[in-house]
Amino acid sequence: MSDALVISNTKNFVQDSLKDAEGGHDWFHILRVYTNAKHLLKSETANSFIVEVASLLHDIADSKFHGGDEEIGPQKARVFLETQTIEQKDLEHVIKIIENVSYKGGHSHSDFHSKELEIVQDADRLDALGAIGIARTFNFGGFKNNPIYDPSVPAHPEQSKKDYKKSNSPTINHFYEKLLLLKDKMNTNSAKAIAEKRHNYMVSYLDQFYKEWHGEL
Repeated sequence: MSDALVISNTKNFVQDSLKDAEGGHDWFHILRVYTNAKHLLKSETANSFIVEVASLLHDIADSKFHGGDEEIGPQKARVFLETQTIEQKDLEHVIKIIENVSYKGGHSHSDFHSKELEIVQDADRLDALGAIGIARTFNFGGFKNNPIYDPSVPAHPEQSKKDYKKSNSPTINHFYEKLLLLKDKMNTNSAKAIAEKRHNYMVSYLDQFYKEWHGEL
């Protein structure tokens, strides 16, 4: 089985698995992250096969939709990959990436590091920035029935991983608790340049949001 066939099979598996997923974490999110990763590969030296497979499987079972269980995603990915012709070391590398790619409130400290993880992590984080990032944030806030904004509820950018994962704070707070922090957490130079532009777009959006909120016509 060729690498190209494994990637094709992975795309089909993920698209089918996420057909009913929340709009910010669905197949189109995966496809954007996959596209981001392939773009970053043009400027970074890494194993493209591992990057492509891991980017496709990184959100196969996001813990926030499975009671906070962070083991379901890697387990589901492993079961699928064991049906494919893939070297064991590559399979284990992909699983490690899935286990470590998530933001987790900025508390994702790990002993595992690889250039492939850096690329997939950056590709995923780029999809949380800019116009798409704004759309995904409000989509998920609506999914959880969170208020759009409440001036009496302050953001907590230094909150613990536990508090971050269970937060039901207003959606605007998420900009300060995650989105605006991502620019400085990018791994690769190519992602940093893209993140800078998308970060600035979000800052402009927030400025306009507050003007309209306060009735500045």
